[in-house]
Amino acid sequence: MLKRIAVADLQVGMFVHEFCGSRRHALWSRRFLLGDELALRRVRESGVLAVWIDTAQGSDTPAAPAVPPPLSALAIEVEARQAQQVCLSARAAVSEMLASVRLGQAVDVGRFEPLFDEIRDSVERHPHALIGLARLKSADDYTYMHSVAVCALMVALARQLDLDEAQVRAAGMAGLLHDLGKAAIPEAILNKPGRLSDAEFAIVRGHPEAGHRILCRDGRIDAAVLDACLHHHEKLDGSGYPHGLAGERIGLLARMCAICDVYDAVTSERVYKHAWDPAEALHRMATWQGHFDDGLFQAFVKAIGIYPVGSLVRLSDGRLARVVEQHPGSLLTPRVRVLAANGAETLLDLGDAATGLRIVRRDPAAGARLSDLRDSLAALYAEP
Repeated sequence: MLKRIAVADLQVGMFVHEFCGSRRHALWSRRFLLGDELALRRVRESGVLAVWIDTAQGSDTPAAPAVPPPLSALAIEVEARQAQQVCLSARAAVSEMLASVRLGQAVDVGRFEPLFDEIRDSVERHPHALIGLARLKSADDYTYMHSVAVCALMVALARQLDLDEAQVRAAGMAGLLHDLGKAAIPEAILNKPGRLSDAEFAIVRGHPEAGHRILCRDGRIDAAVLDACLHHHEKLDGSGYPHGLAGERIGLLARMCAICDVYDAVTSERVYKHAWDPAEALHRMATWQGHFDDGLFQAFVKAIGIYPVGSLVRLSDGRLARVVEQHPGSLLTPRVRVLAANGAETLLDLGDAATGLRIVRRDPAAGARLSDLRDSLAALYAEP
């Protein structure tokens, strides 16, 4: 039987029937048994993200582990409080870093290792708490908290791709540092509420190269991190910047960062636009042909959910709800807070068949009708 699996799930003893991706790949024409670790490493280093295996001629994937139960409401609140503290310390650290850059001082990336550890640990305990909280940043906080949010998203995506520890760390650091070059942009342009002029847009487009130059002064930074900072605005079809790279010429971390950067940008309040609903953002991004790596985008959706935390959805009984936690075993049955007109909220686990409820559609337009109702996540994370 043929089965499509991620390259990260390949094991010695499996029979590779076909590679998913570019037909120009050097390994495409061969079908072969992965007989040793050397062959397995060659495939994993090839840049291909998924393959078809033939289980009739080789080993199959192992049985899926038991799905852990969703967290209790208390556990969600505890992690939310921890995530809040991470965000507060992260905002201060990133603000200090950008201020140092504006003064022409060198960036000590080593100081960000403990911050990365806090973000990674929070994501691994409960990925959606920190990601959901970071999405609630104000327009004034965007420059600082965007880096924190992209770091958390990069860690979640790296884990979904089953990257090794060194790659997870590199992915997270790329998220933290990817927009460092914006410190070189005048704040009047960076925070301009209206449309940028061509000259102003050209200045903004220079931030990847500016950030790359600044980071290159520190010889300790991983080359893949530097590449992601320089090329996170490249697109698969070659229409991005600064170098118009296309396809596999764009590094893995840069392709990952492109997705995480755009997702957080469009789901955040900005001085010149309102935030998109998370589920609506994924829906729109999926239609942007030639923009993102398809395999990585699919992995990203699995990492944060078809209905990400914060999404407004309509239930089968007609009620409106906001997603507050993903179900560990199903993308379609998250835990939600049902919203009532009087402001009351009811926590429901759609993974529990006893509720008899399901999501029938995303409902981002409902957000405009909830101006008098506090965001359930904001209330959850608010200071006591």
